[in-house]
Amino acid sequence: MGRVLTMHKIWLRAFALLASCLLMPAVGHAERIKDLASVQGVRHNQLVGYGLVVGLDGSGDQTTQTPFTVQSIVNMLSNLGVTLPPGTSLQLKNVAAVMVTASLPPFARMGQQIDVTVSSMGNAKSLRGGTLVMTPLKGADGNIYAVAQGNVLVGGAGAAAGGSKVQINHLSAGRIAGGATVERAVPTQLGDGEFIYVELNGSDFGTAQRVVEAINRSLGDVARAEDARRIRVRAPLDADSRVAFLGRLENLDLQPAQMAAKVIINGRTGSVVMNQTVTIDTCAVAHGNLSVAVSSEPVISQPAPLSGGRTVVAERADIQIAQQGGSLLALKAGVSLAEVVKALNAIGATPLDLVAILQAMKAAGALRAELEII
Repeated sequence: MGRVLTMHKIWLRAFALLASCLLMPAVGHAERIKDLASVQGVRHNQLVGYGLVVGLDGSGDQTTQTPFTVQSIVNMLSNLGVTLPPGTSLQLKNVAAVMVTASLPPFARMGQQIDVTVSSMGNAKSLRGGTLVMTPLKGADGNIYAVAQGNVLVGGAGAAAGGSKVQINHLSAGRIAGGATVERAVPTQLGDGEFIYVELNGSDFGTAQRVVEAINRSLGDVARAEDARRIRVRAPLDADSRVAFLGRLENLDLQPAQMAAKVIINGRTGSVVMNQTVTIDTCAVAHGNLSVAVSSEPVISQPAPLSGGRTVVAERADIQIAQQGGSLLALKAGVSLAEVVKALNAIGATPLDLVAILQAMKAAGALRAELEII
Protein backbone atom coordinates (compact mmCIF):
# COMPACT_ATOMS: atom_id res chain seq x y z
CA MET A 1 0.00 0.00 0.00
CA GLY A 2 2.86 2.38 0.89
CA ARG A 3 4.51 1.64 -2.45
CA VAL A 4 1.29 2.56 -4.28
CA LEU A 5 1.08 5.89 -2.41
CA THR A 6 4.73 6.62 -3.20
CA MET A 7 4.18 5.99 -6.92
CA HIS A 8 1.05 8.14 -6.76
CA LYS A 9 3.05 11.05 -5.28
CA ILE A 10 5.72 10.66 -7.95
CA TRP A 11 3.10 10.80 -10.69
CA LEU A 12 1.52 13.89 -9.11
CA ARG A 13 4.88 15.67 -8.94
CA ALA A 14 5.67 14.75 -12.53
CA PHE A 15 2.27 15.99 -13.68
CA ALA A 16 2.72 19.28 -11.79
CA LEU A 17 6.18 19.79 -13.32
CA LEU A 18 4.81 19.07 -16.80
CA ALA A 19 1.92 21.48 -16.28
CA SER A 20 4.25 24.24 -15.08
CA CYS A 21 6.45 23.76 -18.14
CA LEU A 22 3.44 23.93 -20.45
CA LEU A 23 2.08 27.05 -18.76
CA MET A 24 5.45 28.79 -18.71
CA PRO A 25 5.57 31.54 -21.37
CA ALA A 26 7.88 30.97 -24.29
CA VAL A 27 11.13 32.84 -23.95
CA GLY A 28 11.90 34.77 -27.12
CA HIS A 29 14.98 36.60 -28.22
CA ALA A 30 14.24 40.06 -26.85
CA GLU A 31 16.34 43.10 -27.60
CA ARG A 32 16.43 46.54 -26.07
CA ILE A 33 15.29 49.58 -28.02
CA LYS A 34 18.76 51.14 -27.58
CA ASP A 35 20.19 48.19 -29.57
CA LEU A 36 17.72 48.70 -32.42
CA ALA A 37 17.39 52.47 -32.62
CA SER A 38 18.83 55.81 -31.60
CA VAL A 39 17.39 59.14 -30.51
CA GLN A 40 17.48 61.82 -33.18
CA GLY A 41 20.07 64.46 -32.39
CA VAL A 42 22.26 62.20 -30.25
CA ARG A 43 25.20 61.64 -32.60
CA HIS A 44 28.99 61.79 -32.91
CA ASN A 45 30.77 64.54 -34.86
CA GLN A 46 33.98 63.96 -36.79
CA LEU A 47 37.00 66.20 -36.21
CA VAL A 48 40.18 66.52 -38.27
CA GLY A 49 43.40 68.49 -38.04
CA TYR A 50 46.87 68.78 -39.54
CA GLY A 51 49.89 68.65 -37.25
CA LEU A 52 53.49 67.66 -36.72
CA VAL A 53 55.03 64.77 -34.79
CA VAL A 54 58.49 65.56 -33.44
CA GLY A 55 61.10 63.59 -31.53
CA LEU A 56 61.36 60.68 -33.97
CA ASP A 57 64.56 58.62 -34.04
CA GLY A 58 65.56 59.38 -37.62
CA SER A 59 62.37 57.82 -39.00
CA GLY A 60 60.62 61.04 -40.02
CA ASP A 61 59.74 62.47 -43.43
CA GLN A 62 62.36 62.89 -46.13
CA THR A 63 62.06 66.63 -46.54
CA THR A 64 63.21 66.65 -50.17
CA GLN A 65 60.11 64.62 -51.08
CA THR A 66 57.69 66.22 -48.60
CA PRO A 67 58.15 70.00 -48.87
CA PHE A 68 54.98 70.65 -46.88
CA THR A 69 56.75 69.29 -43.77
CA VAL A 70 59.47 71.91 -44.09
CA GLN A 71 56.91 74.63 -44.70
CA SER A 72 54.99 73.56 -41.59
CA ILE A 73 58.15 73.66 -39.47
CA VAL A 74 59.02 77.15 -40.75
CA ASN A 75 55.50 78.41 -39.98
CA MET A 76 55.51 76.84 -36.51
CA LEU A 77 58.90 78.36 -35.64
CA SER A 78 57.73 81.74 -36.94
CA ASN A 79 54.71 81.61 -34.64
CA LEU A 80 57.05 80.83 -31.75
CA GLY A 81 59.22 83.83 -32.52
CA VAL A 82 62.03 82.06 -34.38
CA THR A 83 62.90 83.54 -37.78
CA LEU A 84 65.04 81.50 -40.16
CA PRO A 85 67.39 83.24 -42.61
CA PRO A 86 66.06 83.33 -46.18
CA GLY A 87 67.21 80.44 -48.32
CA THR A 88 67.84 78.11 -45.37
CA SER A 89 67.59 74.45 -46.42
CA LEU A 90 66.30 72.23 -43.65
CA GLN A 91 67.18 68.55 -43.63
CA LEU A 92 64.79 67.07 -41.09
CA LYS A 93 64.73 63.43 -40.06
CA ASN A 94 62.93 63.59 -36.74
CA VAL A 95 59.73 65.33 -37.86
CA ALA A 96 56.67 63.92 -39.66
CA ALA A 97 53.57 65.61 -41.02
CA VAL A 98 50.42 63.87 -39.81
CA MET A 99 46.64 64.01 -40.00
CA VAL A 100 44.89 63.90 -36.63
CA THR A 101 41.33 62.57 -36.46
CA ALA A 102 38.89 62.22 -33.58
CA SER A 103 35.22 61.61 -32.88
CA LEU A 104 33.46 64.15 -30.67
CA PRO A 105 30.86 62.24 -28.63
CA PRO A 106 27.38 63.65 -27.99
CA PHE A 107 26.97 65.93 -24.97
CA ALA A 108 30.74 66.54 -24.80
CA ARG A 109 31.60 69.54 -22.65
CA MET A 110 34.58 71.89 -22.48
CA GLY A 111 37.56 70.30 -20.76
CA GLN A 112 36.56 66.71 -21.55
CA GLN A 113 39.33 64.43 -22.86
CA ILE A 114 38.82 62.40 -26.06
CA ASP A 115 41.04 59.93 -27.93
CA VAL A 116 42.75 60.87 -31.19
CA THR A 117 44.32 58.91 -34.04
CA VAL A 118 47.54 60.15 -35.63
CA SER A 119 48.36 59.03 -39.20
CA SER A 120 51.41 59.87 -41.27
CA MET A 121 50.71 61.66 -44.55
CA GLY A 122 54.31 61.76 -45.83
CA ASN A 123 56.96 59.07 -46.17
CA ALA A 124 57.90 58.66 -42.51
CA LYS A 125 59.04 55.14 -41.68
CA SER A 126 57.67 55.12 -38.16
CA LEU A 127 55.92 57.38 -35.65
CA ARG A 128 57.10 55.36 -32.66
CA GLY A 129 58.46 57.50 -29.85
CA GLY A 130 57.16 60.75 -31.37
CA THR A 131 55.23 63.57 -29.74
CA LEU A 132 52.35 65.37 -31.39
CA VAL A 133 52.64 69.14 -30.95
CA MET A 134 49.56 71.23 -30.30
CA THR A 135 47.10 70.63 -33.14
CA PRO A 136 43.66 72.27 -33.46
CA LEU A 137 40.88 69.92 -34.55
CA LYS A 138 38.09 71.34 -36.71
CA GLY A 139 34.59 70.18 -37.51
CA ALA A 140 32.71 70.22 -40.79
CA ASP A 141 31.74 73.87 -40.21
CA GLY A 142 35.39 74.97 -39.93
CA ASN A 143 35.25 75.81 -36.23
CA ILE A 144 37.82 74.47 -33.76
CA TYR A 145 36.24 72.06 -31.28
CA ALA A 146 39.28 70.43 -29.67
CA VAL A 147 43.06 70.74 -29.36
CA ALA A 148 45.29 67.65 -29.44
CA GLN A 149 48.78 67.07 -28.07
CA GLY A 150 50.69 64.19 -26.49
CA ASN A 151 52.90 61.16 -26.95
CA VAL A 152 51.95 58.85 -29.81
CA LEU A 153 51.54 55.17 -28.95
CA VAL A 154 52.39 52.91 -31.89
CA GLY A 155 52.36 49.11 -31.94
CA GLY A 156 55.73 47.81 -33.05
CA ALA A 157 57.68 44.61 -33.50
CA GLY A 158 57.48 41.99 -30.79
CA ALA A 159 59.77 39.06 -30.22
CA ALA A 160 58.19 35.70 -30.92
CA ALA A 161 59.29 32.26 -29.81
CA GLY A 162 62.80 31.49 -31.03
CA GLY A 163 63.84 35.15 -31.13
CA SER A 164 62.18 36.10 -34.44
CA LYS A 165 60.47 39.48 -34.72
CA VAL A 166 56.93 39.89 -36.02
CA GLN A 167 55.35 43.21 -37.00
CA ILE A 168 52.01 43.44 -35.25
CA ASN A 169 50.83 46.86 -36.37
CA HIS A 170 51.33 49.66 -38.91
CA LEU A 171 54.15 51.90 -37.77
CA SER A 172 52.83 54.91 -39.69
CA ALA A 173 49.74 55.34 -37.49
CA GLY A 174 49.27 55.63 -33.76
CA ARG A 175 46.87 56.69 -31.06
CA ILE A 176 46.85 59.08 -28.12
CA ALA A 177 44.46 58.08 -25.34
CA GLY A 178 42.78 61.21 -24.04
CA GLY A 179 45.06 63.23 -26.29
CA ALA A 180 42.59 66.01 -27.13
CA THR A 181 40.78 68.49 -24.92
CA VAL A 182 37.33 69.68 -25.96
CA GLU A 183 37.30 73.47 -26.33
CA ARG A 184 33.80 73.96 -27.76
CA ALA A 185 30.58 72.07 -27.06
CA VAL A 186 28.21 71.05 -29.82
CA PRO A 187 24.63 71.99 -28.88
CA THR A 188 22.42 68.91 -28.80
CA GLN A 189 18.64 69.29 -28.92
CA LEU A 190 16.58 66.35 -27.76
CA GLY A 191 13.56 66.47 -30.01
CA ASP A 192 11.31 69.27 -31.19
CA GLY A 193 9.21 70.80 -28.44
CA GLU A 194 7.22 68.14 -26.64
CA PHE A 195 8.22 65.42 -29.12
CA ILE A 196 11.37 63.36 -29.49
CA TYR A 197 12.10 61.09 -32.43
CA VAL A 198 13.40 57.53 -32.26
CA GLU A 199 15.08 56.32 -35.46
CA LEU A 200 15.58 52.62 -36.19
CA ASN A 201 19.00 51.47 -37.40
CA GLY A 202 17.30 49.78 -40.36
CA SER A 203 14.00 50.44 -42.11
CA ASP A 204 11.41 47.82 -41.19
CA PHE A 205 7.66 48.36 -40.79
CA GLY A 206 7.20 45.34 -38.52
CA THR A 207 9.93 46.36 -36.09
CA ALA A 208 8.69 49.97 -36.07
CA GLN A 209 5.21 48.79 -35.10
CA ARG A 210 6.59 46.57 -32.34
CA VAL A 211 8.65 49.45 -30.95
CA VAL A 212 5.50 51.61 -30.85
CA GLU A 213 3.58 48.84 -29.06
CA ALA A 214 6.38 48.34 -26.50
CA ILE A 215 6.57 52.08 -25.74
CA ASN A 216 2.80 52.55 -25.46
CA ARG A 217 2.44 49.44 -23.31
CA SER A 218 5.02 50.64 -20.77
CA LEU A 219 4.89 54.45 -20.94
CA GLY A 220 1.32 55.17 -22.03
CA ASP A 221 -0.14 56.16 -25.38
CA VAL A 222 2.75 58.43 -26.40
CA ALA A 223 4.30 56.86 -29.52
CA ARG A 224 3.29 57.00 -33.18
CA ALA A 225 5.20 55.57 -36.16
CA GLU A 226 5.72 58.09 -38.96
CA ASP A 227 7.30 55.59 -41.37
CA ALA A 228 9.38 52.41 -41.37
CA ARG A 229 12.27 54.10 -39.56
CA ARG A 230 11.09 57.15 -37.60
CA ILE A 231 8.88 57.05 -34.50
CA ARG A 232 7.50 60.18 -32.81
CA VAL A 233 7.26 60.03 -29.02
CA ARG A 234 5.67 62.59 -26.70
CA ALA A 235 8.11 63.25 -23.84
CA PRO A 236 8.12 65.50 -20.76
CA LEU A 237 9.31 69.07 -21.31
CA ASP A 238 11.34 69.25 -18.11
CA ALA A 239 14.99 68.34 -18.81
CA ASP A 240 15.40 66.05 -15.80
CA SER A 241 12.10 64.26 -16.46
CA ARG A 242 12.95 63.91 -20.17
CA VAL A 243 16.30 62.24 -19.39
CA ALA A 244 14.59 59.81 -17.00
CA PHE A 245 11.91 59.15 -19.62
CA LEU A 246 14.54 58.36 -22.28
CA GLY A 247 16.38 56.11 -19.85
CA ARG A 248 13.27 54.00 -19.38
CA LEU A 249 12.44 54.06 -23.09
CA GLU A 250 15.88 52.85 -24.24
CA ASN A 251 15.79 49.84 -21.93
CA LEU A 252 12.40 48.51 -23.01
CA ASP A 253 12.57 44.96 -24.39
CA LEU A 254 10.82 43.79 -27.52
CA GLN A 255 10.92 41.02 -30.08
CA PRO A 256 12.07 42.56 -33.39
CA ALA A 257 10.41 41.42 -36.59
CA GLN A 258 12.28 38.94 -38.73
CA MET A 259 14.36 40.74 -41.31
CA ALA A 260 14.09 40.01 -45.01
CA ALA A 261 16.32 37.26 -46.33
CA LYS A 262 19.66 38.68 -47.43
CA VAL A 263 22.82 37.20 -48.91
CA ILE A 264 26.11 39.12 -48.66
CA ILE A 265 28.96 38.12 -50.97
CA ASN A 266 32.54 39.35 -50.75
CA GLY A 267 33.71 39.21 -54.36
CA ARG A 268 37.39 39.42 -53.34
CA THR A 269 37.48 36.55 -50.86
CA GLY A 270 34.44 34.52 -51.91
CA SER A 271 32.87 34.74 -48.43
CA VAL A 272 29.10 34.23 -48.33
CA VAL A 273 27.00 35.31 -45.32
CA MET A 274 23.26 34.70 -44.98
CA ASN A 275 21.04 36.12 -42.23
CA GLN A 276 18.68 33.14 -42.30
CA THR A 277 18.02 29.92 -44.19
CA VAL A 278 17.72 30.81 -47.87
CA THR A 279 16.28 28.25 -50.27
CA ILE A 280 16.30 28.26 -54.04
CA ASP A 281 13.65 27.28 -56.58
CA THR A 282 13.95 25.17 -59.69
CA CYS A 283 16.59 26.57 -62.03
CA ALA A 284 19.50 25.66 -64.28
CA VAL A 285 22.66 27.76 -64.63
CA ALA A 286 25.61 27.28 -66.97
CA HIS A 287 28.76 29.30 -66.30
CA GLY A 288 32.01 28.48 -68.06
CA ASN A 289 32.79 24.83 -67.36
CA LEU A 290 30.31 24.69 -64.48
CA SER A 291 26.65 23.72 -64.69
CA VAL A 292 24.14 23.94 -61.86
CA ALA A 293 20.70 22.32 -62.07
CA VAL A 294 18.11 22.51 -59.27
CA SER A 295 14.82 20.64 -59.63
CA SER A 296 12.00 19.39 -57.45
CA GLU A 297 9.57 16.49 -57.75
CA PRO A 298 6.44 15.63 -55.76
CA VAL A 299 6.79 12.91 -53.11
CA ILE A 300 3.49 11.31 -52.05
CA SER A 301 3.18 9.83 -48.58
CA GLN A 302 0.29 7.34 -48.57
CA PRO A 303 -1.02 6.18 -45.15
CA ALA A 304 -1.77 2.53 -44.48
CA PRO A 305 -5.33 1.31 -45.16
CA LEU A 306 -7.85 2.05 -42.37
CA SER A 307 -5.21 3.97 -40.41
CA GLY A 308 -7.16 7.22 -40.36
CA GLY A 309 -4.27 9.18 -41.82
CA ARG A 310 -4.27 11.42 -44.88
CA THR A 311 -2.22 11.61 -48.03
CA VAL A 312 0.56 14.17 -47.93
CA VAL A 313 2.23 15.58 -51.06
CA ALA A 314 5.65 17.13 -50.45
CA GLU A 315 8.37 18.48 -52.69
CA ARG A 316 11.76 16.81 -52.81
CA ALA A 317 14.49 19.02 -54.16
CA ASP A 318 17.51 17.73 -56.02
CA ILE A 319 20.64 19.58 -57.04
CA GLN A 320 23.32 18.53 -59.47
CA ILE A 321 26.55 20.45 -59.94
CA ALA A 322 28.90 19.25 -62.63
CA GLN A 323 32.30 20.41 -63.81
CA GLN A 324 33.40 19.68 -67.34
CA GLY A 325 35.89 16.83 -67.23
CA GLY A 326 35.32 16.35 -63.51
CA SER A 327 33.01 14.50 -61.15
CA LEU A 328 29.32 15.16 -60.51
CA LEU A 329 28.23 16.30 -57.06
CA ALA A 330 24.60 15.75 -56.09
CA LEU A 331 22.62 16.89 -53.05
CA LYS A 332 19.08 15.77 -52.35
CA ALA A 333 16.16 16.68 -50.13
CA GLY A 334 15.77 20.28 -49.02
CA VAL A 335 18.24 22.20 -51.14
CA SER A 336 19.37 25.44 -49.53
CA LEU A 337 21.73 28.09 -50.76
CA ALA A 338 24.28 27.01 -48.17
CA GLU A 339 24.41 23.55 -49.74
CA VAL A 340 24.83 25.02 -53.22
CA VAL A 341 27.73 27.20 -52.08
CA LYS A 342 29.34 24.30 -50.26
CA ALA A 343 29.09 22.08 -53.35
CA LEU A 344 30.52 24.80 -55.60
CA ASN A 345 33.47 25.28 -53.27
CA ALA A 346 34.04 21.53 -53.21
CA ILE A 347 34.66 21.42 -56.97
CA GLY A 348 36.97 24.44 -56.89
CA ALA A 349 34.71 27.27 -58.06
CA THR A 350 36.38 30.67 -57.82
CA PRO A 351 34.81 33.68 -56.06
CA LEU A 352 34.03 35.17 -59.48
CA ASP A 353 32.23 31.95 -60.47
CA LEU A 354 30.23 32.05 -57.26
CA VAL A 355 29.21 35.69 -57.77
CA ALA A 356 28.18 35.09 -61.38
CA ILE A 357 26.11 32.00 -60.55
CA LEU A 358 24.27 33.64 -57.64
CA GLN A 359 23.59 36.74 -59.73
CA ALA A 360 22.12 34.56 -62.46
CA MET A 361 19.91 32.75 -59.93
CA LYS A 362 18.73 36.09 -58.55
CA ALA A 363 17.96 37.45 -62.04
CA ALA A 364 15.98 34.31 -62.86
CA GLY A 365 13.91 34.62 -59.70
CA ALA A 366 15.20 31.36 -58.25
CA LEU A 367 17.02 33.01 -55.35
CA ARG A 368 14.39 34.33 -52.96
CA ALA A 369 16.64 36.76 -51.10
CA GLU A 370 18.25 40.15 -51.51
CA LEU A 371 21.71 39.79 -53.01
CA GLU A 372 24.41 42.30 -52.06
CA ILE A 373 27.99 42.18 -53.29
CA ILE A 374 30.67 44.04 -51.35
